[in-house]
Amino acid sequence: MSIEESKMNIVESKAEETSNESPVIQGEVTSPEAASASSKDISNNDAPTSESEIMKEEGEEEQSSIQQKKAVVAPLPLEWTRMAECAENIDQNPANIVRYPWDVTDIDLNETELTIVGTAGEKITRMGSNLHTKVSPNMTQLVLRSHLIRTMEGIGQLKHLELLELYDNQIDELRELDGSISSSNDDKLVEKEDGEDEKKEKSILDGLPGKNLRVLDISYNSIRDMGPVSVCANLQELYIAQNKIKCIKGIKHLKLLRKIDLGANRIRVIDEEELSGLVNLEELWLGKNKIEHIGGLSTLTKLRRLDVQANRLTKIENLEAQVDTLEELYLAHNGIDVEGATCETGLALPFTQLNTIDMSRNRLVDTSPFGHIKSLTDLWISGNDIKTFDDIEHLRELTELDGVYLEYNPVASEFEYRKKVTELAPSLTQIDATMIGGLAQHGYGLMGNGDNLVQRMKQMQDTALRKALSQKEEEEAEDHTTADDVKGE
Repeated sequence: MSIEESKMNIVESKAEETSNESPVIQGEVTSPEAASASSKDISNNDAPTSESEIMKEEGEEEQSSIQQKKAVVAPLPLEWTRMAECAENIDQNPANIVRYPWDVTDIDLNETELTIVGTAGEKITRMGSNLHTKVSPNMTQLVLRSHLIRTMEGIGQLKHLELLELYDNQIDELRELDGSISSSNDDKLVEKEDGEDEKKEKSILDGLPGKNLRVLDISYNSIRDMGPVSVCANLQELYIAQNKIKCIKGIKHLKLLRKIDLGANRIRVIDEEELSGLVNLEELWLGKNKIEHIGGLSTLTKLRRLDVQANRLTKIENLEAQVDTLEELYLAHNGIDVEGATCETGLALPFTQLNTIDMSRNRLVDTSPFGHIKSLTDLWISGNDIKTFDDIEHLRELTELDGVYLEYNPVASEFEYRKKVTELAPSLTQIDATMIGGLAQHGYGLMGNGDNLVQRMKQMQDTALRKALSQKEEEEAEDHTTADDVKGE
């Protein structure tokens, strides 16, 4: 036998002795259960002798058990993303699955406000004709946003409803605002006097919930007729953006209306007759339509914000009634040139409150239409055809100008562009998207470790909150005054 063979025999014999002495091989990873079982075989001399040792051992076992547990994350409700795939198979299409509000969340009958957002959970497909039996009878706010709802139903008996939001659904008709209960697949047969059974519409309330509504948001749906909003006599805010509306109607008697958003529809004409009764309207949003002329605003003597951007305008006109009230005018993405902007009934008027004008992406070649508007603080005219510094000479007359956007104009490529614009309008703090001199020059404290910046941002936030609260109080005071005036009439 060689020396090497004898060495190997010795090593093997020692390994066998080691394996016989201990059931656990050194270096082997054992489970907590196995470790626990083997610990029972330990002699009493090795067991913990004090209470502290026992508690320490129990704590280690508990910690080991916790580490082995894995967090279970619920699967995301993404079935609605397969709508296109299931278009041919009706039964598998998520939009055809019957799912009511009470199927996706627990509803407290004592809560007067209900908000269910479809982007954060399962999507509702039916409101339910018996919705009023599933929620508080004193419901004041109902928000069912971003779902797959096709029919407005179940709100006819919610007579205390003040806010109704059905933003981003598939609704094609405004129903039950007058309190009528429309026939549907869930309706029960109603027996007529002559004994025949049929389904029919029943009016059980006197114009409610529409009469009590203050805010109605039906944006991002497929509404074609906005006429039914005529029953909402106390409506203050109306949002019907991104629908399929061609004509403005149903609003001429809504005297309390302060804000209306009809953007992204198919409107061609601003109907003067429909707007004639909106004596308290402050905001009118008509962007992304097919409007060719500004008109019908003669009775809107309280209008503060007007948005007609992304339409087919070639001139600014018929703003005489807003000369002392208009604060913000948004006309971007149209075809307005200098001549169209300086009409006698347009920007040529001596506006006293106008502080913001957006005429980006039009056909301007200079800033002459704006020189006389001394109240301007923000002028956005990017994406036009302004070529030289002489073309923006009129900025010198705007002593209150705080920010200007000239990017995507030829002049913005000129040498020392920012320096020369600043010389023309010394009051500027911002050119395009960049503040003049950086944040530090305006007291935003970029020096040091950043604590000054955080403090400054908090101060700015507090100031903004105080301003918002003050504005809200003023608006509420105006609302009370307006309501009293209407009652007096």
